[in-house]
Amino acid sequence: MASIFTKIIQGEIPCHKIAEDDRFFAFLDIMPLREGHVLVVPKQEVDYIFDMDDGAISAAMVFAKPIAKAIQKAVPCKKVGLAVIGLEVPHAHIHLVPIDTADDLNFTRAKLKPSQEELADVAKKIIGFL
Repeated sequence: MASIFTKIIQGEIPCHKIAEDDRFFAFLDIMPLREGHVLVVPKQEVDYIFDMDDGAISAAMVFAKPIAKAIQKAVPCKKVGLAVIGLEVPHAHIHLVPIDTADDLNFTRAKLKPSQEELADVAKKIIGFL
């Protein structure tokens, strides 16, 4: 059965897409830790990021780099943090989260609940810096 991320990649579930190439897809998290929280996922459905081959892991970081730089320009923050958790969705993914403190990467905190309009606005801002 396809993961929710595969359904997003295939256009079966709408998203606020940030970037895409032949191997990876990036979109806004709809329940972000912070405004500008982006998920980077491989198009190939792999449950655990460390089951990806070395080339794919490296390519994921290269794909994520300009997105992180765009997030940092679009959303006020000190840096963009990176986290790989992988417990909720059985599809490898990287979280890119604007941070001012280490606590901004605390996934046990309550998530934000932005409107579709707010998500669309932040997606536009991030895409504008790519």
